[in-house]
Amino acid sequence: MSSLALFDPEIFDLINREHWRQTEGLELIASENVVAREVLEAMGTILTNKYAEGYPGKRYYGGCEFHDQIENLARDRLCRLFGAEHANVQPHSGSQANEAVYLSFMKPGDKMMSQSLNNGGHLSHGDPANISGKYFDVTPYGVDFDTELLDYGAIEETARKLKPKLIVCGASAYPREIDFKAFAEIAEDVGAKSMADIAHISGLCCTGLHNSPVGVTTFTTSTTHKTLRGPRGGVIMCNKEEASRIDNAVFPGMQGGPLMHVIAAKAVCFREASTPEYKEYAKQVVKNCKVLTAALEDNNFRLVSGGTDNHLCLVDLSDHNISGHQAELTLGRAGITVNKNTIPRQALSPFETSGIRIGTPTITSRGMKEDECKQIADWISRALKNMDKPAVLSEIKEEVKKFCLRFPLYPEIRMT
Repeated sequence: MSSLALFDPEIFDLINREHWRQTEGLELIASENVVAREVLEAMGTILTNKYAEGYPGKRYYGGCEFHDQIENLARDRLCRLFGAEHANVQPHSGSQANEAVYLSFMKPGDKMMSQSLNNGGHLSHGDPANISGKYFDVTPYGVDFDTELLDYGAIEETARKLKPKLIVCGASAYPREIDFKAFAEIAEDVGAKSMADIAHISGLCCTGLHNSPVGVTTFTTSTTHKTLRGPRGGVIMCNKEEASRIDNAVFPGMQGGPLMHVIAAKAVCFREASTPEYKEYAKQVVKNCKVLTAALEDNNFRLVSGGTDNHLCLVDLSDHNISGHQAELTLGRAGITVNKNTIPRQALSPFETSGIRIGTPTITSRGMKEDECKQIADWISRALKNMDKPAVLSEIKEEVKKFCLRFPLYPEIRMT
């Protein structure tokens, strides 16, 4: 980035510092990952210079012949990856993908059901603070407080009483596998459509490590980062009968020109996700999370639902008299990045929380495996048990730094 360094040294310096923050620290945010060098290259191209409003073969600007081919490649690769009949790769984010589904057939005030935020859901699934919660009449469902698992019988009972137009499943903080078929059957039984948001677990679904909702629920949405290890963006998959409504909801219904440099990077990501090497990566993500979870339990931390089936775990800090916010700050001082997170039955506010969320996609992309995860769990435990001892936290941070330098983000990229 020599040109950027000369033209705008302030921005270059901040990018450089972020590079070293990521390189020298442990990123355990469940929704983050490290993209392949090829994905970075696709995003940083002259494709960003072009407007391509519309769809392949039907653009509103001339000069889109290569952009048509790129978008078709992205759509075809995504359909093959998941076995989908139709795909839209234009949404700028997962939230916009969700909004496009709502816009495709719902009107303000229509009823929908979704997993509550405190029980692992996402803002864009109808939370009152989000536009989806302001536009629609949303009834949340949650987990059984004894098992901390989804109670499909209770969800079905609510759906029968409510008769919603849409039932949304999928979560941002649920550590167990979701039965998408059960949701689809409940929706069909009450005359509703179903939408599965697999933003977090799409990399597990496309490799067969988890059941996939594609072809089961009416709509499937996802981000392309997180476990899928692509650029930041969203996608929608559906059957051919819903295709035109979904496409019209995305453009012109919700957004204008697509980000073609990002769509090219999505295509690269879909190609990577179809390789045997990627499937091994996805397997390792789950293995790492199970080992990390078990090691945290050995250090006397309670795990929500008692463990994990996927790439993330939720740690209940109630017994340790620590808030999630305090834990996030403390671990940050030790070079370990996590996020505070709500958990079922928590008494604290959403700004403090009673838990933290920990994920393994990024550390797995860096080549860390089971033994490294045991070490990471020990550091987390040691830091949280020494919150008021800056010297101990500094010592851990230095240990983490030396450890992380053994697993470079991009060995071929040299920053000063």
